[in-house]
Amino acid sequence: MRELAERRKDFKKGLDSDACRRGRTETSVRIRKDKKTDSLAKRRNMTLAIADNPTITGSGDSMSDASGVKHVKRVYTVEDIPYLMTTLRNSNGSMDLALEAVQGFRRMLSIADNPPVQPIIDCGALPIFVQLLQCNDDKIKFEAAWALTNVASSDYTPAVVDVGAVPSLVELLMCANSDVREQSAWCLGNIAGDSPTLRDYLLQAGALGPLLKNITQPATKSLLGNCVWTLSNFCRGKPRVDLDLIRPAIPVLAELLSPSNDEGDVLIDVCWALSYLSDGDENRIQAVIDAGVTAPLINFLSGDDIRKITPALRTLGNFVSGSDVQTQSVVDGGALKSLVTTLDSSKKNIRKESCWLLSNIAAGNHNQINTLVSSPEIMKRVISAATSAEWEVRKEAAWVCSNIATGGLDIHAEMLVHHGGLKALCGMLESSDTKIILVVLEAIEKILQMGEKLGHPYPAHIDEYGGLEQIEKLQEHENEEIYNKCVEMIETYFEGEEVDNENIAPSIQDNGFKFGVPQAKNLEKQLDAASETNPQKFNFSF
Repeated sequence: MRELAERRKDFKKGLDSDACRRGRTETSVRIRKDKKTDSLAKRRNMTLAIADNPTITGSGDSMSDASGVKHVKRVYTVEDIPYLMTTLRNSNGSMDLALEAVQGFRRMLSIADNPPVQPIIDCGALPIFVQLLQCNDDKIKFEAAWALTNVASSDYTPAVVDVGAVPSLVELLMCANSDVREQSAWCLGNIAGDSPTLRDYLLQAGALGPLLKNITQPATKSLLGNCVWTLSNFCRGKPRVDLDLIRPAIPVLAELLSPSNDEGDVLIDVCWALSYLSDGDENRIQAVIDAGVTAPLINFLSGDDIRKITPALRTLGNFVSGSDVQTQSVVDGGALKSLVTTLDSSKKNIRKESCWLLSNIAAGNHNQINTLVSSPEIMKRVISAATSAEWEVRKEAAWVCSNIATGGLDIHAEMLVHHGGLKALCGMLESSDTKIILVVLEAIEKILQMGEKLGHPYPAHIDEYGGLEQIEKLQEHENEEIYNKCVEMIETYFEGEEVDNENIAPSIQDNGFKFGVPQAKNLEKQLDAASETNPQKFNFSF
């Protein structure tokens, strides 16, 4: 016995307590694929692109001569670049000539496929566009900002910054013309979406203040939408934005979650912005929680707009990756009830993210674990996910089960077994993921320890579920930690034991768990001991 005790003492644990609660950096959970993320980070303005349809004669795409007759402007191609540059340089104060030339460039940059960005940069047009941002004609400023917006939407975004466009674009956020303000915000949004370096440059250039003013006092819905999208780009990216630089935006974002705001696209961008801001340490999380956004985000989970559910779920997931107090704010807000809905989602990533959120609740204190395992609707779906869902979802569900078993009281591990968690964990041993195998082995070991202490025949159950066969196979695993763990478990719990199959797992009676007298006495002692450090009551009957 002493030799066995020494081996247990010396054995290296597969997980430590900090590893159970996982932030975004450690988890592989990602809702949006990289390509989709990139497409949302930048947007081209293709409205009224005459190259696509020469018959369109919208605002800015037709001009009147001295007699008042309107003429649709011609479609320009790359071959016309020398002419347009000559026109720009020799306009000699003619607003009509300058407008025609900059519109020609803008139309080329607005075509759907392969706009000639590089040739337009090479011809030296960008510095002239920047000069036109400062002219007295709003139409010309609008067209110049539009052209720069589409350059910034490409892979050549730094070229817009290099020619000195940012100071003028920031200044135009306060222009009297709302269309000019909107186009300038759009261009700045594309610049911010290019990289964290350019994002930080815009914030240091003072772009946040006037942008927020356009959000709090929007002239049009379109202006509001573009400015909120730009703000979301100010919040995104890693390395994360300095919280002190972006902090003034948090109450503005929170205010946009007001029930009176029914602008769907705006709410989506608000939720994504909050998810970016809350992704990090407890200080960042608390800054977002303090804005009072938890309740409206939880409400979105029960809605039918998946575009809002996705970022709302991610933000709440960030909250529960923080401290126990921050986690409790989500639990107290009623998130578990809403998560029943998201766990039934047809979208794999919604179910995956829901399990990730629950795994962090399961990594909380005993009362939070108790709340989780006392929800049969949640546990039913988690066990189902761990048993038969897509691999990415199963992996996150396995973390939920493991955290309950390793971080909870003995009674929580028993409840996990009752819900079917032991069978689900045994099935996960077939994984090729080394990390998950270790997580599952830790959970099974904790259940075996508890079962040995309380006289439950869990080794027999594990054998019945095929878990023993898998543990034996894992003795040949190339990972030394897995090998050692499996050898230890077999020697301790399976070799030479006669299993009493008549001693069954606990059953439910009158909404509580029913055990034999010896088990009940032991569990009462556990709960009494827990209550000395945690005054909140556990809802079980014996």
